[in-house]
Amino acid sequence: MRIGFIGLGTMGGAAALNLIKGGHRLAVCDLDPDRAKQHIELGATWADTPAMAAKGAEIVFTMVFGPKQIEQVVRGENGLLSAMREGQIWVDMTTNQPSLARTLGKELASNGVQAVDAPVTGAVDGARNGNMTQFAGGDEGTIERIRPVMELMGPMHYMGQSGSGSITKLASNQLWAIHATAMGEALVMAVKSGVDLPRAWDALKIGASESWCMHHDAPSVFAGHYDPSFTLDLCQKDLGLIVEACDDAGTAAPATRLVRAQFEEARQLYGGEKGELHVVKLEEDAAGVSLRMDGNWVPHWKK
Repeated sequence: MRIGFIGLGTMGGAAALNLIKGGHRLAVCDLDPDRAKQHIELGATWADTPAMAAKGAEIVFTMVFGPKQIEQVVRGENGLLSAMREGQIWVDMTTNQPSLARTLGKELASNGVQAVDAPVTGAVDGARNGNMTQFAGGDEGTIERIRPVMELMGPMHYMGQSGSGSITKLASNQLWAIHATAMGEALVMAVKSGVDLPRAWDALKIGASESWCMHHDAPSVFAGHYDPSFTLDLCQKDLGLIVEACDDAGTAAPATRLVRAQFEEARQLYGGEKGELHVVKLEEDAAGVSLRMDGNWVPHWKK
């Protein structure tokens, strides 16, 4: 298929490569042309604007920082709204406000475009290895029609009407933030109480305490880099959207609000550009405990 892909960041760049390797013809666009070097070497063409990326494309994928950026991609000068027409499909993989996802989808629908919100999860290794989970909202028939393309990037789950994908992604990130914070608290408590860290980690990866965080993310703490592939600034952007979704739904979400405060404290103390798991370092430093552990901790984004 002819595909436009806008946003070649850590996740988007890897996802676009998987589409190229799957045999599709891509026009790629990003604020930084250097990010497209590998894609162009593999046969993609460069597009200076979102409108150019959309020209002649059957599907246009977007994956940018957040609501402000995707609004600009769609509504801005030389944006998708100026270029996309009847029969094209727009798939937005941005972590977005569900209400904005619906609104932008309706605006493009007035041009005859089918809109799908399909934000992603699975970290950089998932994107690189074609195992990036996608939560899709929108017309089910449209989504099923493009499922073979989407599954080149990873598993795709249909979640319901427009906006459902965005809500599901926020819920996923909500749980991750709570789990990451809880993981730090539990490991620090165990180690400060005299339990050997390797034994504590082995025990907490099984039974009621098991989580993706404990398996996938703990090694970034042990290595001491705290996963710079996703920053505290990004965490706070997502947590702001999550709390907004809780407010819109009328849910109390006390744990989520406490965790948001913890991430903000870590951001203020260490800097917004620091890795997401500095929320664990916050607990280490408060307790005077180090969770460094010797081992061959290959960063997940290099796997």
